Amino acid sequence: MVDLDKPREACGIFGICGHSEAAPITYFGLYALQHRGQESAGISVVRDETIVEHKGMGLVSDVFDMERLQQLVGDCAVGHVRYSTTGSSILTNAQPFRVRHRKKSYAVAHNGNIVNAHILKNELEEAGSIFQTTMDSEIFLHLFVKNLGHGFEEALIETVSRLQGAFSFIMLTSRGELIGIKDPYGFRPLCLGKLNGSYVLASETCAFDLVEAEFVRELDPGEIVIISRDGIKSIKMPHAGQRAFCIFEFIYFARPDSTFYGQNVYLTRKAHGRCLAEEAPVEADFVMPFPDSGTSAAIGYSEFSGIPFEMGMIRNHYVGRTFIQPTQSMRDFGVRIKLNPVHILLKGKDIIIIEDSIIRGTTIKTRVKALRKLGVGKVHMRVAGPPHRFPCHYGIDFSTRGELIAAKKTVEELRGYLGLDSLHYLSIDGLLKSTGVENPERNFCKACFDGCYPVAFDENLTKSCLETT
Repeated sequence: MVDLDKPREACGIFGICGHSEAAPITYFGLYALQHRGQESAGISVVRDETIVEHKGMGLVSDVFDMERLQQLVGDCAVGHVRYSTTGSSILTNAQPFRVRHRKKSYAVAHNGNIVNAHILKNELEEAGSIFQTTMDSEIFLHLFVKNLGHGFEEALIETVSRLQGAFSFIMLTSRGELIGIKDPYGFRPLCLGKLNGSYVLASETCAFDLVEAEFVRELDPGEIVIISRDGIKSIKMPHAGQRAFCIFEFIYFARPDSTFYGQNVYLTRKAHGRCLAEEAPVEADFVMPFPDSGTSAAIGYSEFSGIPFEMGMIRNHYVGRTFIQPTQSMRDFGVRIKLNPVHILLKGKDIIIIEDSIIRGTTIKTRVKALRKLGVGKVHMRVAGPPHRFPCHYGIDFSTRGELIAAKKTVEELRGYLGLDSLHYLSIDGLLKSTGVENPERNFCKACFDGCYPVAFDENLTKSCLETT
């Protein structure tokens, strides 16, 4: 079940070149990246100098079975799992997106948001392009095939130079080439690995762990990697000089067993919790998360403060993404179905709840109200990130300030609204320090916290007809 009070990112991408079991390995890679997208899944493979594919709506395990995978024969593959934005949860927009041009085929999987998509789409349509989807990802392929007259590598360079925003691409060609692309600021993650002589690309290193690939490195901002059966080539385009990796990967999006900048995500989240305990100590009987968000930070808070860690809420792991909607008289059922309190542990206790974020606040308010009914004493909340006061225009699904409760209320007003005895957010300085990354102020995008956007955008067109991926 999707928690509507949590941010959603658009997708996870995976690719492999030169392996006889490319499709099954991509399947498992997508399985490891399932947390990045649960609306649709797809795999494309090269077979007999053409690209064949299968994609569908739902989880990876819903879309693929052994029979489907056995039909996807080929030694190069690209895969995608996707979260949609409003109105685009349809099969047409599932990826990888495939085109055929002059007897050659191309398939692309994309994570991010092209902020000048509306300008590029208008330009392409004026020149005669016909779009099949509402995805900004399709723009990349239209530009690429228009530039092929300059040569394959030049077409890639020219196309990427026209794009503005946050994007990581994996593209597959019918000649058996796998191309990884990261934008000049490095907003979205993309990693390179190796499996028995075959190169692998993935959004996160946890996918390498599952398929037993060796992590080689993260792609650099502005880098294009071209992988063929003969080897690998890297093209370094001009980059922004300042990195803008989405810091929310460390706070929420990435799996705890992944690594970025040489820093393990789980240990970084524990460091967030320790910093929270240092910034905002408070007396309580125990520290607890609302699983699974905030769990790592709650462990860090407990270790630093010496206050015991407990699981005061138990998660139902068998809840799907959708379920029968309750009647109005049971309007809180949708929240309760996912988490259930341990009554005997909570009654009469003062507690500290650790959360990783508060976006809209509705779910948390309901949960705090339920804790009060159980007879919990004081309820303190500590959030392992600063307040979300500004919308994201780079691929996360809160693109208007009206969706962000911290943009409309002070921390004290929000404390009262949520029914808390105290509320503290981790400071921006504390967040950056606890990443463990050198010069963190020059490495991360934190625009949703401070409103400092690395790439300019047209705010009136961020909710255009084009959907982010």
